[in-house]
Order: sequence, then structure tokens, then C-alpha cells
Amino acid sequence: MKINQVWRLGSVGDLQILPGPRHRPRLKKPTWIIFLLCFICVFALFVYIYPPQSSGPCYLFSNRGCKALSDWLPPSAARELTDEEIASRVIIRDILNAPPAKVKNPKLAFMFLTPGSLPFEKLWDQFFQGHEGQFSIYVHSSRDRPVHMSPYFANRDIRSDQVVWGKISMVDAERRLLANALQDPDNQHFVLLSDSCVPLHPFDYIYNYLMFTNISYVDCFEDPGPHGNGRYSGHMLPEVAKKDFRKGAQWFTVTRKHAVIVLADSLYYTKFREYCNPGIDGKNCIADEHYVPTFFHLTDPGGIANWSVTHVDWSERKWHPKSYRAQDITYELLHNITSIDVSIHVTSTYKPVELVQECLWNGVKRPCYLFARKFYPEALDNLLQLFSNYSTI
Repeated sequence: MKINQVWRLGSVGDLQILPGPRHRPRLKKPTWIIFLLCFICVFALFVYIYPPQSSGPCYLFSNRGCKALSDWLPPSAARELTDEEIASRVIIRDILNAPPAKVKNPKLAFMFLTPGSLPFEKLWDQFFQGHEGQFSIYVHSSRDRPVHMSPYFANRDIRSDQVVWGKISMVDAERRLLANALQDPDNQHFVLLSDSCVPLHPFDYIYNYLMFTNISYVDCFEDPGPHGNGRYSGHMLPEVAKKDFRKGAQWFTVTRKHAVIVLADSLYYTKFREYCNPGIDGKNCIADEHYVPTFFHLTDPGGIANWSVTHVDWSERKWHPKSYRAQDITYELLHNITSIDVSIHVTSTYKPVELVQECLWNGVKRPCYLFARKFYPEALDNLLQLFSNYSTI
């Protein structure tokens, strides 16, 4: 009986529940670390296979953005050129590669683009004296027939047409001046000047500066802002891409070969005639600020200096550059201008960026400017008084 009592099961409440075996929670694998390491390895392999095509720094959070990321991508296949592009490239290549013509009397061609009479003709007369046979003069007067007082300017007016600021007619006037100047085979370098331009150095200095170099002084830079690439029209594709759209002051000096290819061009000129005028696509494209810089950037970028030898002061950051009146004309002003040896461009981006470039003449740092502009006619007498002094600086 006692045995039965020992083995008799008690009630459920009398049972003691023993703890079961302990199970540790499964450890989570650091998958994000593994993924990151794999990504780094793949990216490093990709960089090794496709190295960057640009050496410029890439700032991801800069106000200009980071376009260098595209440099890591494999180069895209070159597009097929149009018939017009092939013909244009062949003509320009042959002109640029042709041996230079040998002339006994190389001359500078001074091309004046003016609405009427030249207010500083008396100053230019003094500048040219004693250098007969070393220069030619051409005057394009778009509004009034000029009255000349200097014998150097007599009978030097060319057939002219109306010029409207900002429109292709300004480029047409430049090409018209080049065409007339190219008729003289002795003209080897071509200088475009406005009615408000004055010389900053004596004739011999300017002659040697331009004749003894093989580049053209064409102002050219990339402005990603609204007054630069913001004026670009997609209708210019495929010949002119936005990445190749350039800006610069219109006052250039060009070699004879460069003058010829400007005249020979119809492909790029047509694009700008049709799609670079104020009001097209709601944009304010200024043909004379974009055609020549873009043309040379596309056809012979290594053949231009990317800065102009004609000084103008944009430091006031207004729509128009600073103009000089009679009381502004001092020796110090002219000395300061002729001492500048760096060219500065300022972008029109939300946060303007200064692009600084040293002015090099045959690889040697030299002052940038041979001419200056935006002088009021009233400044003539003061300039004449100072000319013999500042032109010898």
C-alpha cells in the first residue's frame, strides 16, 4: 500500500516544471559592412579599368555642382559627323596647316567698327606717324558717314551696313572688315577696334607684340551662368554642344590664317545667325559675345590666347563697363592699366567665380593690354597730353 502511495501521481499543481534547454538568439550578420566592402572593391576595379578623363578636382557640394563624375564613365562613342561638318573640318584643317606666306612687308590691319566719325582720330594719327607702310586702316561706319581729319584715314571707309547691338549684324560687320583687309596680302595680323578705343603703347611695341607670335588674342572662357551657357539654344546641336559654348569680348586680334577661316566658315556662323539673337527661345543670346569664342574653341583652341589685348573695366559689376571722362585721365590710370599682367573673367553664376589667367607672350609673362576702351570723346585733349609719356612705359 505504501508503495502505491509513493508512485501515485499527485495533482498537476504539485508538478515542478524544470527549465528547458536555453536557446541563444541568432547573431545578425553585418551585411551592411559586407555590402560596403564589396561596393568599394567593385568601384576600385572600375576606376582601374576606366581612369578619369579630367585632372580637375570635383567638389560634390560646390555651388557649381560636380560634373566630374561623368569623367569616370567610359568614353562615349564618337557621333557620326554630318556632311557639312566633314567639309568644314577639311577646309579649316588645310588652311591652318598650310605653310605661312612669305611677304616682304608684313603689316598690321587696324579695323575700326564705329557708328560714325572716330572721336580719337587725332590720337591715332599721332600713333601712326612715322610708321607708314607698316599698317593698313579700314573703317566700318554703321550709321553716319565719318568725317576724317587725318590723312591716314582718308578714303579708308569700306562699304558698311546697319549694325544692331546684340544681333548677328555685329558679326557681319566684323566679317566684312576682315574680308576687306584680307584683300591686301601684306596684312598679316588683324586688330578689331571700337570708336572708344585708344592705344596704350607706341606703334613699334604693338607691332612687335602681335607680329612676333603665332597666336590670336581672342577672349574665350566658359561661363556656366545665365549670361553664358544660359544663353545656349539646343537648336545648335549637333554641331555646337552646350559644353562647347563659350563667351568673350568681341575685340580681338587674329592672325591671317584665323581671319581666313572666320570668312570660310558657314557651318557655325549659320547656327549663330539662326539661334543666337535676343529673344530666341526666350533667351538673350548676344552673337558677338559668343560666335567667335565658340568658333575658335571648336576649331583651333590651342591657337588662341583666351584673353583680349583690349582692356575694359568691369569691376563695377554693372550692365556696362566703366567709362572714362576727362577728369579720370591721369598718368596713374594709364600706368595701372599697362601694368596688369593677369586676365580675369567672372562667371554669372549665383555665386560669381573669378577665373584668373596669366598673360603669356611666347611663354613669357607680360602685361596683357595693348589698347583700352570706353573713353568719352571729352578725354581726347588729356590723352594727347599724356600720350608721349604713357606710351613709353
